[in-house]
Amino acid sequence: MQVHVVGNACVDTTFRLCRFPAPGETLNAIAYADGLGGKGANQAVAAARTGASVTLWTALGKDSAGAWIRSRLDRELPDIQANEFDLPSDRSTIVIDAGGENFIVSGVACCEAFDPTSQTALAHRLAPGDILVMQGNLRGAATNACLRAARENGARTVLNASPIDAAALPDFGLAEVLVVNQNEATALSCRGDMAAAADSLAAKGAGTVVITLGAEGCLVVGSGQTGSFRLPAPHVEVVDTSGAGDVFCGCLAGGLARKMSVRSALKLALAAAAIAVTRQGTLSSCPSASEMAALIDQTELS
Repeated sequence: MQVHVVGNACVDTTFRLCRFPAPGETLNAIAYADGLGGKGANQAVAAARTGASVTLWTALGKDSAGAWIRSRLDRELPDIQANEFDLPSDRSTIVIDAGGENFIVSGVACCEAFDPTSQTALAHRLAPGDILVMQGNLRGAATNACLRAARENGARTVLNASPIDAAALPDFGLAEVLVVNQNEATALSCRGDMAAAADSLAAKGAGTVVITLGAEGCLVVGSGQTGSFRLPAPHVEVVDTSGAGDVFCGCLAGGLARKMSVRSALKLALAAAAIAVTRQGTLSSCPSASEMAALIDQTELS
């Protein structure tokens, strides 16, 4: 069983501030650093560290940043299918305040040019029982084409609808599992109550809707054996939330690839994300393979 993660890989530049600036205000950062990031790369690495077999399908620029990104991906993943474009490699700027909250601004020229079903062998590599993981960085039509190819080939689909492009939303009916956070759930459903938001998103066709609730865990609305339920998150002291969502999604996919139930895979994802928020960075906050193995043992015993 293969986990196919389709998404962006980029250079993350992180700035740490005491507080977010007001409009027009300039603040000096307490610290700043570059690191490997991108929702696709982050989720692929998190899934791989659970012990799942993972392929990352991504797009890079033919520039020094693209070479730098590739060199770091090679340390983490044995199977990287990277299309190269005569464009600047994708970049994200992450701003984090003293409470660990963040906002992120991304440049995604390579991701916007990426059409995996026509430019790569993805559709031919997807097999029954595989898992396709996607986010919201590609164009909506490209995302739909990948999800459709997965369904046609008998693969399971996990869609993390982030970031949101309201003008080109993917077809949620193609997602076996839809993962969003509270803000995204509200924006997509126009409902502030998370139970109502989950019901609204389920009505759009997603098989199982997962809304992450930060320190309160997650809310799940599903049908059949999955059912609807809430799961708590471990209590931890938050340092930086910027990588937690990607760790959650990657570990969810990794758990499913290990033939865990949806509930058990979500427990693993919550435990891993709880570790991530106690650390600085996006990909650098992800639990190691040995930490993942311990979490998996704990999850399977619970």
